[in-house]
Amino acid sequence: MQAQTFDMKGARGALAVHHWRNDDPRYVVLLAHGLGEHAGRYGHVAERLVADGAEVYAPDHYGHGRSDGDRAVVDDLATMVDDLHAVAARAGVEHAGLPTVLIGHSMGGVIAARYAQLHASELAALVLSGPPLGGNPAFEALLEMDPIPDIPIDPEILSRDPAVGQAYAEDPLVYHGPLTLTTLQGIVAGVEAVAQGGTFGQLPTLWIHGEEDALAPLEPARNAIEQVRGESFEGKVYPEARHEVFNETNSDEVIDDVLAFVRRSLRRP
Repeated sequence: MQAQTFDMKGARGALAVHHWRNDDPRYVVLLAHGLGEHAGRYGHVAERLVADGAEVYAPDHYGHGRSDGDRAVVDDLATMVDDLHAVAARAGVEHAGLPTVLIGHSMGGVIAARYAQLHASELAALVLSGPPLGGNPAFEALLEMDPIPDIPIDPEILSRDPAVGQAYAEDPLVYHGPLTLTTLQGIVAGVEAVAQGGTFGQLPTLWIHGEEDALAPLEPARNAIEQVRGESFEGKVYPEARHEVFNETNSDEVIDDVLAFVRRSLRRP
């Protein structure tokens, strides 16, 4: 299944939105990808969601993929939340009355968490995959260095499947350069906004995380989730899994868990 891609106006420039259609959708999914990557990497997730009854919309964030902006520069996560909300508005016009599920991975999990704090009434369910809501001491230490070392993300820490790392390294739409000071500061500010933004209230929420996640260490993330989780919360940690649980060796299990959660949240078989 190939996604169709359309452009729309974002807060600071054109956004490329990946769109997986369903002839008879029962719900809408918004999908927010992580830092440096693009929404096209989630085609296998979208296919399972479409088979389950979803219509999927996934923008390349500003500065990512085929969208406008300097590559992987994240100076304001709030505008990315606004962009995602604009995509949701378009989906709402095209599919009025359908419930909306928001799925966010990594930095996209921070965006999704903030979105849920601001727009919970517009969502039927929230899925957070490997969100670095507790920060990462290794990245935070970089903020004290001048200049920041030129250290790109090692593809091997994404998944136990070597093919995932190889595909990531060879993907021309993935940013392969080092993190910048601006991006580190922008992500830290976004994490702080979530920490101060209150809970998710009654919004059904699923948090999924890899036990061996080096980019979003488990225990800080778990502690942070406990502070913002709402009244309807489920969590699952996958033993030995690394950062990209949707691309792990047990990805079928992970997607099965997400689909089961969505069905429970929408109260359908």
